Amino acid sequence: MTTLTIQPVGITAEIADGTNLLQAIIAAGGKLASKCGGEAACGACHLFVTAGRKGLTKMTAAENAKLDTIIGIGSKSRLACQASITGSEPVTVELLGALSGF
Repeated sequence: MTTLTIQPVGITAEIADGTNLLQAIIAAGGKLASKCGGEAACGACHLFVTAGRKGLTKMTAAENAKLDTIIGIGSKSRLACQASITGSEPVTVELLGALSGF
């Protein structure tokens, strides 16, 4: 189990290793949009990983390609549908804008 903290709402939950980050956020009570069913096609689940980047799987080519098309990405950007919890360290994410439901 890994500790996942979701900002700006301050939700903290214990998440099973191997869980997709999008599923983990929703299971923890967070709100995050996904319009493509987790195929890295829409970018709606874009978020920032503010701590624990090594606690997630490595970025895939599909995720990197989609992030290249999104305005406002940074070095901490990930698509929640493409990243999974590895269990190596706690993870903190920041949900962004209107699509996060906050």
